[in-house]
Amino acid sequence: MSKVSDSWMRLIQIVAGVEAELTKMLQSKFAIGLSEFRALQVLAKSPKFELRMQDLANHLGLNQSSVSRMVERLERNGLTIRDLCPDDRRGVYTVITDKGREHLKNAEPDYEKALREAIKAKGGEALLEMLLRKH
Repeated sequence: MSKVSDSWMRLIQIVAGVEAELTKMLQSKFAIGLSEFRALQVLAKSPKFELRMQDLANHLGLNQSSVSRMVERLERNGLTIRDLCPDDRRGVYTVITDKGREHLKNAEPDYEKALREAIKAKGGEALLEMLLRKH
């Protein structure tokens, strides 16, 4: 393997390990998955707190069917609702609810803490510091 390949593999391992820790914490404390948490984050920052399903899928790097199942779970918990696009009845929006914003607000401090701890535990501190310096 080349140095680039070795480095890439190490990065994948760090990210996978961090995401596993985040998923475990979010499931146990807030009964949501990592993709659901990220969806709430994206929706909370979106104009009118809504996005077309396809745009949400693009933001999260998920396919349409995965996003549809995830949004169904969020809806069952009252964290989002679906709304039809007034200009195109085929277009469906996902809208974060007040309950969803509150759930996100409650989860964010634990998420940030778990993120920092997992990055440190998985050996990603130097990488994170380098990325932060570039921004």
